[in-house]
Amino acid sequence: MIAMPPSTPAASTISPFLSAGEVDACIHALVARHGEGERVRIECGVRQVAMRWQAVDGDAEAFGVFCLDRFVPDGPDLLRLVGRLETLNEQLGGHLYEIRRQLRRWNDLVGDDLPQIDDFLATFNPAPDLADQLYRQKPAFVALLNLRRPSLAEMLAEGSGWATEDWAKARLALAPGARIPVDLDERRRQVSHQASSFVDRFHVPVGRMVDATGKTWFEPGRKLIAHWLIREQIKAGYAREGGLELQRALSWVMARHIDGSVPRDLMSGAADEAVWDPEANTLDGRAVAEAGQFGPGRYAQMLAHFAVAREVDAHHPDNPTALDRAFNLGREIPEVEVEAQLLALLEAPERDALTDLVRQRVGRDLEAFDVYFEDFLPPLPQTELNARLRERFSDHRALEAGLPALLRQLGYEAAEADFLGGRVQVEVAKGAGHAVPPSLPEYKAWLRTNSLDDELGWDGFDIAMHELGHNLEQLISHHFAPRPALRGVPNNACTEAFAFLYQNLGRQVLGLAAGPGAPDPFDLEAVQSALAACQIAGPALLELYTWRWLYQHPGADPHQLRAQVLGLAEDLWHRFYARHYGSDPYHILAAYQHMVGYPLYLPDYAVGHIISHQIAAHLRGRDLATETRRICSIGNLTPDAWMRRAVGQGISVAPLMQDAAAAAGRLRSVATWI
Repeated sequence: MIAMPPSTPAASTISPFLSAGEVDACIHALVARHGEGERVRIECGVRQVAMRWQAVDGDAEAFGVFCLDRFVPDGPDLLRLVGRLETLNEQLGGHLYEIRRQLRRWNDLVGDDLPQIDDFLATFNPAPDLADQLYRQKPAFVALLNLRRPSLAEMLAEGSGWATEDWAKARLALAPGARIPVDLDERRRQVSHQASSFVDRFHVPVGRMVDATGKTWFEPGRKLIAHWLIREQIKAGYAREGGLELQRALSWVMARHIDGSVPRDLMSGAADEAVWDPEANTLDGRAVAEAGQFGPGRYAQMLAHFAVAREVDAHHPDNPTALDRAFNLGREIPEVEVEAQLLALLEAPERDALTDLVRQRVGRDLEAFDVYFEDFLPPLPQTELNARLRERFSDHRALEAGLPALLRQLGYEAAEADFLGGRVQVEVAKGAGHAVPPSLPEYKAWLRTNSLDDELGWDGFDIAMHELGHNLEQLISHHFAPRPALRGVPNNACTEAFAFLYQNLGRQVLGLAAGPGAPDPFDLEAVQSALAACQIAGPALLELYTWRWLYQHPGADPHQLRAQVLGLAEDLWHRFYARHYGSDPYHILAAYQHMVGYPLYLPDYAVGHIISHQIAAHLRGRDLATETRRICSIGNLTPDAWMRRAVGQGISVAPLMQDAAAAAGRLRSVATWI
């Protein structure tokens, strides 16, 4: 059971609208009515309500009447209250979520564009004051009066021993958020939308890009969304004739988007016919002056996030920074622990063995962009991968229709494959691929991927397999959670773990599994996961340190922020990467657009890789479908408690790096195969 604190703070310290005597009088009246056995719950609940009570909610008399009327004693009635609060949250939040989800479709998807309206509808909020109304009309106070809000420290220390009902009570008590003014909440939402739209539309034209030899690589008009598809094309270069020069040129494309020196006319379409040399940053041989460059727009978007976060800070006295909220509330892993995990990845001595293997695989000294190398499967040209994919899934519609069969191929029983596969809708996104969960059982999950003009393409399928892992987690954790209050998984890292797990199965699905003499798939997974985790740990640290710097320099402008980010990228590269990959003229650690559109998300990828490997290790000798169903239906506990129930241990870097180093030794013996 959830332990109650031995004492609670004095009312005078938690409420500017109620005196200590008024709060104590309410407590005394409730104890007189319900008995001493309820005192601890009464004291906790009344003071939780007092902490958030405002003048608009009523005077002291109204406060006392509310508490006397709405307190529910422990026992069957309290459990009935839990069920009612679950229904309230599900129906209210679920239907509003689905409205917003539907109204974003035109803005998110390729196809039916109405520019004057689509962005407008994507930002429409049918209930902008919902959070405030939950307090004003008092359902939030009902939850706070009757259910104790545990701290993160309490959940970490005690949560592993809690029963399902204890977790449900905790989640319902934590559901009422801070009382943020409606206009501020709306401004925060607008900033988020503008930033994500900026990212979704940042497609760099590479159709007229030339490498150092003057060679063009893409069809005219081809654009690559930064950073995602630029990175994927760099990775595809390992299987292309002359791919090294392509990779160097694309790395300069990455550099130009990072520092904002990409030509403005190129981005606007005014220079569609010009030849662009990204290394020299010339158009038709003429240098692009600073005035003709795109500029620090991505950093202005980051500052907009920071500005609104600072306004929100004042309404979160327990978590007064965006960092606090990202780690303590969103991730439920303390910031210092996540930082320690990122550093453990980058400082691991096993990285020497991993990068030695990469060097053996590419057959040359490593360069900065080789930090993206993680695929030890036999290199196949993009054209061959696309051809094999066409045989199975000609486009995104064929993929959607084929999902039940795909899941049966991966070991799901027919009924479950039909249930899950039939609840995924596949669509083509304007921006990066993403997975959108349902919020009510009657709705489908959405899988958004990228696509070539006339076919899905391997890149689109690879993204789709990643998003399918998200969708499976979303559907299972929604439909099979032990209680409605526990739907979902603890945080983004947990869902990313399943995304990585299923993305690694893409070639297997297409029948491109390795032949005789190939290495153990577990060895490949361990090495690939470790390399990916170490790659993303740097950008994650960069973003963490950037936000710490912003709080120390709240008056920074976009130019100053850009300089800081580039400087941090240099410092972190020199500290953790240069020994293995050489110098980095591109500031490649700053490439990830998540920093712009989805602040403080990047650590979830690193932790996701750690978790994914722990799950993969657990799955050895076990059934993928059965364990996916079991683990994803555990419920929304803390990540630590969830992992202990999932695989029998908490989150740890050690299994990943140790398994990866051992695997690297074995993979070197099959160098002719790789």
